[in-house]
Amino acid sequence: MENYDVVVIGAGSAGYVAAIRCAQLGFKTACVDQWIGKQGKPTLGGTCLNVGCIPSKALLESSDHYQNLLASTQAHGIRVEKVEIDIPAMIQRKDEIVKGLTSGIEGLFKKHGVTWLQGRGTMRQPMQVVVTDNDGTETTVKAAHIILATGSLPREVPNVPMDGEVIVDSSAALDFEEAPKRLGIIGAGVIGVELGSVWGRLGSNVVLIEAMDRFLAFVDEKIAQEAQKTFTEQGLDIRLGSRVLSAERKGDTAVVRYEDSQGNAQEMTFDKLIVAVGRTPNLKGLGTAEMGVQADERGYIQVDAFCRTSIPQIFAIGDVVRGPMLAHKGSEEGIMVAERLAGQKTTLNYNNIPWVIYTQPEIAWVGKTERELKAEAREYNVGWFPLTANGRARAMHATAGSVKILADKQTDALLGVHIFAPTASEMIAEAVVAMEFGGSAEDLARIVHAHPTLSEAVHEAALAVSGRQLHL
Repeated sequence: MENYDVVVIGAGSAGYVAAIRCAQLGFKTACVDQWIGKQGKPTLGGTCLNVGCIPSKALLESSDHYQNLLASTQAHGIRVEKVEIDIPAMIQRKDEIVKGLTSGIEGLFKKHGVTWLQGRGTMRQPMQVVVTDNDGTETTVKAAHIILATGSLPREVPNVPMDGEVIVDSSAALDFEEAPKRLGIIGAGVIGVELGSVWGRLGSNVVLIEAMDRFLAFVDEKIAQEAQKTFTEQGLDIRLGSRVLSAERKGDTAVVRYEDSQGNAQEMTFDKLIVAVGRTPNLKGLGTAEMGVQADERGYIQVDAFCRTSIPQIFAIGDVVRGPMLAHKGSEEGIMVAERLAGQKTTLNYNNIPWVIYTQPEIAWVGKTERELKAEAREYNVGWFPLTANGRARAMHATAGSVKILADKQTDALLGVHIFAPTASEMIAEAVVAMEFGGSAEDLARIVHAHPTLSEAVHEAALAVSGRQLHL
């Protein structure tokens, strides 16, 4: 039986990063993963690289180029006679990106000496992991420490059976061979609006059916309202307060029955239906209950501030534990666990983890929303600046969006920064750095920002916190 210092179960964004960092720190490390790629071969990277973050962003990028050629280039004086979309070629490009990155992880494992154990990992007493490969062959290894990083699975909706062809989850929605004429999406959260954006740009009539009464309820309300208006103008039909009762496949279509915001029964027929109502921790076959690893009522593994479970030698990171289901959050947890095993005092500030929705414009934020601050009875000041007053946004012909900054009323400490803008995913890093170093709105206001840039909107919003904005 092979002995390892650390065995990581799961090779997604959390797991493979944890394995590499453990190996860098001198631990004999193995990483167990059972993912089978599109070519029928084992592959690393988990959900994020194979059917999540990376492929969805590749399609968003391609569809954005297509939409710009159709609608935006004329404003720049560019005339295009004929624009066509080759969806199979777009899907192939996406697959090549995925293949390159996943094979890159395999190369990193070899570089750092991480052993890749292909198969399903199940914990057994005493601190053993049984790896079952695709042929059913079992191999047992022993670990001084185990890191659980098995990610999450798409959440299902009662009375909505998925068949993988017409009624599908978000993974299958990345491989449509053509843009469905009528596309229904159950759920208007991050996954729903991103997939709706992809296929809406490519010609689908998209209807998002959302049970919540507020659009993107976890986003700052002003930003969410602005985003809803913009996405509606882009062609997304967002139906809030609508509860899906059932869906069924009829021939090559899906029939959805739901109750609208007025309590009226509705029925719609779609060529494709995507179920995108969030994700749930993946603990299937992991052996957590048998090992005595405690989980909460929602199925998340219970951990302390350093991701240690109820068993001191077992850690859990990423989507299987509390906190946002974000790839970068899971990766940083993996680094923290590895470094603490090596005796370092690494911590992770969960208050300053950035969030991003990769629509166009993008939505990005860090820290508190106004709703959260009001619930805490915390006094704050607000600074807001629209992209319509930003020179670079006008030059880009991309003036939809704004920046909003929340700062403590007494100390001026940054409490939350919310951006709705092109490249918001890049712009938010400035706010994350400022907040991590205990910065204030005045700090952002005093930093010299290059002109003309979109980041000047952050500068102006910071000035606006104290009523000093210059260009509005």
